[in-house]
Amino acid sequence: MSCQEPVLDESVLDAAFPAWQNSASSCCKVDVISQPITYQEFFLTYLQPNRPCLFGSHVTSQWRSRREWVTQDGKPDWETLKQLFGHLTVPVADCKKVEYQAQPKQDMLMAQFLTYWQDLCTRGHPADKPSLYLKDWHFCRSCPDYGAYETPVYFQSDWLNEFWDQQYQGEDDYRFVYMGPKGSWTPFHADVFRSYSWSANVCGCKKWLLFPPGQEEQLRDTTGSLVYDVTSEELLDPVRYPHYSRDTRPLEVVQRAGEVMFVPCGWHHQVYNMEDTISINHNWVNSCNVHMMWRFLQTELGRVQQAISDCTDMEDWHGHCQVILKASSGMNYPEFLDFLTCIADRRLHDMQRWDREGEEHPRRHHHRLDLQRLHSVLCTVMEDQDFQHVSLEVQSKADSLKNNLEKVHL
Repeated sequence: MSCQEPVLDESVLDAAFPAWQNSASSCCKVDVISQPITYQEFFLTYLQPNRPCLFGSHVTSQWRSRREWVTQDGKPDWETLKQLFGHLTVPVADCKKVEYQAQPKQDMLMAQFLTYWQDLCTRGHPADKPSLYLKDWHFCRSCPDYGAYETPVYFQSDWLNEFWDQQYQGEDDYRFVYMGPKGSWTPFHADVFRSYSWSANVCGCKKWLLFPPGQEEQLRDTTGSLVYDVTSEELLDPVRYPHYSRDTRPLEVVQRAGEVMFVPCGWHHQVYNMEDTISINHNWVNSCNVHMMWRFLQTELGRVQQAISDCTDMEDWHGHCQVILKASSGMNYPEFLDFLTCIADRRLHDMQRWDREGEEHPRRHHHRLDLQRLHSVLCTVMEDQDFQHVSLEVQSKADSLKNNLEKVHL
């Protein structure tokens, strides 16, 4: 981790919870941050208003991965990567195939993938060859002691990985490495749980097509499904895509080696590797977008309920809906409460320790903000009609958490 910490001053505690959707939708450019800024500047200018930005390569200049994974001419160092990781099994997608609106994946030895990639590069990336893309590799889980990078201070308030580290003890997380040849790509999507993401290029170059929240509604077909490829001519079919307009244009960003892209909550995007590229990506949630995570779960539960609405007379229908929600979306209402409880307990523990020791810790104001937002979203959860149908044990846990939060002077 970086020696810097995400520090806020007391002024952030006075601001109302941001209604950022309108300001995000009016964003017409992506700022490039070429010089260091403070965490609070990032928080107030980009994180809380939900605006994308691109950090310069100064953020990643000291990373081990940028020294060891890349040749002098800025290309992937095949031999070093094989020596370090060739024995590991990694997930690889085929970018030229589509199954269930996704690129199908297979497990492959890293050495096998690197041999394919090196051969493809040597041959000049022929169009008749498969376009294989190593995606969503849980690198920190596979190589916990390697230290390939440090999370930039701007992204360290990360409730999602904090919870997963506690809940699964390193067995799962939302920290990934991507490696792909020129021409590999990721189809149109928004990130898991409507989280933020940051993506750093260790080497290579990406092109991002970014759509502000709400604009994706113009890219749905008559069944409500999002288009797979936003550059596809199928969007021009007014029968299938009645809401599409030629004026529905993305913000385009070219991200070069060492640069770090911040993708805000709910911004749908499509990404291309314009060169042979290695990148590191985290998904993350914190006090600024936890309400949107909750709203996402509400929406997904509504879809589950609609899908099995003909079975409402079955025993514990609401319980079955929660099971399906967990399977389809990765989290349900009881686990969301566990998530809130985990973060709240850790913040309360720190605050109590600092009070006992009389310490004015630099993260105190950030912790207070976290606790304020936790209390706010918890109250929203407890008022939700579907939450009334979870078990009494879960409802009791929510009451207990609310009481603990209200004992603290926020």
